[in-house]
Amino acid sequence: MYCFFLVILAEAICYIMDFESVLSNSHTKKYLKETIDTNRIAHAQLFVGEEGVGTLPMAIAYATELLCKTGDAHTAIKCAHLNHPDLHFAYPTAITTQVKDHPTSSAFLEQWRQFVLETPYGSLFDWYQAIDIANKQGKIGVDDAKEITSKLSLKSFEGGYKVMIIWMAELMNTDCANKLLKLLEEPPAETIFILVVENENALLDTILSRCQITRFHRLSQEVITEALVKQGLSQPQAQKIALRSQGNYRKALSFIGKDNDRIFEEWFVEWVRMAYSARGNKGVLPNLLAWCEKIAKEGRETQKLFLEYCLEVFRQALLANYGADSLVYMEFQSNFKIENFAPFVHHNNIAEIQRNIEEAIYHIERNGNSKLILTDLSIKLTRLIHAKV
Repeated sequence: MYCFFLVILAEAICYIMDFESVLSNSHTKKYLKETIDTNRIAHAQLFVGEEGVGTLPMAIAYATELLCKTGDAHTAIKCAHLNHPDLHFAYPTAITTQVKDHPTSSAFLEQWRQFVLETPYGSLFDWYQAIDIANKQGKIGVDDAKEITSKLSLKSFEGGYKVMIIWMAELMNTDCANKLLKLLEEPPAETIFILVVENENALLDTILSRCQITRFHRLSQEVITEALVKQGLSQPQAQKIALRSQGNYRKALSFIGKDNDRIFEEWFVEWVRMAYSARGNKGVLPNLLAWCEKIAKEGRETQKLFLEYCLEVFRQALLANYGADSLVYMEFQSNFKIENFAPFVHHNNIAEIQRNIEEAIYHIERNGNSKLILTDLSIKLTRLIHAKV
């Protein structure tokens, strides 16, 4: 009876980190399960995917499956709590008020466990906020490489695999990457590396050449809809959010219960109207600069979410301009009409608009001066919005 209870408890705790419950497109999940079932397990693997597509949860599910091959109900429980002695992690860190020198992943282990268990689809910026380094650039440094080497040199506690998951491995600095090269090429017996990245091009070629690559595509609308229904949303609500999330489950979750759209719509309409009327009318520029100063006073996460909202409106306008009305799902509470705005968004300006907004998000995330970033973006928009078709 006691063992039966442990198995049931393990299954309940492991729910969010097993193959069945981790969100992924079916072909990716099937492939990864087959590599374990057929014992074709590469010792160095690279999981490549954009934010919100489940690369980290799938890496943990994969590791759990490997460790449970030689474990029992206790193994599943320890994996669920991310404290299995043969499951190791490395991730970007930086100096904080608590960790003043030589930051390593082990110094942030408790925060990491809490972050992953609460927000398994969280972004790098979410992690930086969780450890209060949102204004710094994190990295995986040579001290981490030393810790990784030391941990993996020990024998397996449970006599099976040892798994090292390196999240956002593209943020390994050169010293760290070079120190791990030999270990990736000739790891200790039954040692598995899973490098999780968003940008594989930022890795050293020598690292890439040693890894078996699995690419994760954006989640399908059906996968996200089903997950949101399980969260308690109605089918119509879930479908609307899934369509809007563009395959990013983190983004989908951020839309639940949030009332940002109303104020974002107000800011956006004010912004594009001023940008449009600024051409040939210098009197509008002080108002545009005042708008930039107003948005710059908001928190960085709010600024980032607003700019992502702007990207979404521009994309919707492009679809409306080219007659893809069935894909236009955004609703507005003011007298702003997407069909009236649509003619100003077309093939001659959308790429530049998108690139500039994405660059603004990038620099805001990295503690750039928000007022200067928004001012630069706004001045560029005054030109782009008048681009000829």
